[in-house]
Amino acid sequence: MILPNSMPVESNGKFSEQERAAIYRAIFERRDVRQNFLPTPIPEHVLARLLTAAHHAGSVGFMQPWDFVVIRQAETKHAVKALFQGANAEAATRYRGARATLYRRLKLEAIEEAPIALCVTCSRQRGGPHVLGRATVPDTDVYSTCCAIQNLWLAARAEGIGVGWVSILDYAALKRVLGIPRSVKVVAYLCLGYVSDFSPSPDLERAGWRARLPVEHLVHYERWGRRQNGE
Repeated sequence: MILPNSMPVESNGKFSEQERAAIYRAIFERRDVRQNFLPTPIPEHVLARLLTAAHHAGSVGFMQPWDFVVIRQAETKHAVKALFQGANAEAATRYRGARATLYRRLKLEAIEEAPIALCVTCSRQRGGPHVLGRATVPDTDVYSTCCAIQNLWLAARAEGIGVGWVSILDYAALKRVLGIPRSVKVVAYLCLGYVSDFSPSPDLERAGWRARLPVEHLVHYERWGRRQNGE
């Protein structure tokens, strides 16, 4: 396993121009992948790198609330796929007309196609009752777990590995399938695997489901609604 403190870096902790470009490339080319998975296994040392990257995410109070359930067995994937099918059928009833037709055409999971799945959880009791920084914002443990997921996602993109987040699931039922304790919160079910290619744009954007919002419409200065810096 390659640990961050063993990686060569420039003096004074600076990134080279090529290193900066690589980070931004991983961010802009990250995709929620639901198709084109290859049967190629992910080597153990590569999976270890991804999990180590996730484990080096920032966490409030250094609580490190995450755990990762690695899933490879077809029987487990089949059980999770059944959960998706039930939840997806219910979700489809919320749409009407052309939107319903488009929804039913969307590829929303690759539960049985991807070689590996990861269930990422948050142990909300980790660190005890008084975690630094969590008293005023209790959900910072969940936010921290999301940071770990993003770390893993970007590292996976750099490795040429696709990641797809399956959110259309009954998490209570998923906990029973995976034997996760009631006190532990499921945050994400991720499908991982090498892919034949990465889409140049997000699947939902390409399908016409939603477009990316202009970032300048989302930035406020000093107070909500002030759109121009310095005013």
